[in-house]
Amino acid sequence: MTKVKSLAELKAMKERLHSVLDVREKAENPESLVQIKVGMATCGIAAGAKQVMAHMMQKADELGIQAVFTQTGCMGHCHAEPTVEVSVPGRESVIFGHVDNNRADEILAKYIQNNEKVEGVIATNKTNQ
Repeated sequence: MTKVKSLAELKAMKERLHSVLDVREKAENPESLVQIKVGMATCGIAAGAKQVMAHMMQKADELGIQAVFTQTGCMGHCHAEPTVEVSVPGRESVIFGHVDNNRADEILAKYIQNNEKVEGVIATNKTNQ
């Protein structure tokens, strides 16, 4: 996370965060938005899930992706932490493993925006990918 060096930067950060929260809190139909869940159990946090979530939230905002970000507990894929579950309206939800900032960027730009396949999908009973 970057250091805040001025009151103007702090105000700009506050505005960005408020706009992200507004999407989450004021959405009349949140299931019509992209849902992104980041595994934040002990193993996920130790593997860098907090940093990945912060990065994804900032990058989604930059890309204009309206998404609801939530933290979740253990997804049962400790071997593949950090894990991120993505649900795009009209598509099956998928879980990505070993997500770092570069993979997060791919998930946002390729999978969410362009409906392209991205490596790192964890096979589950919920998906056929």
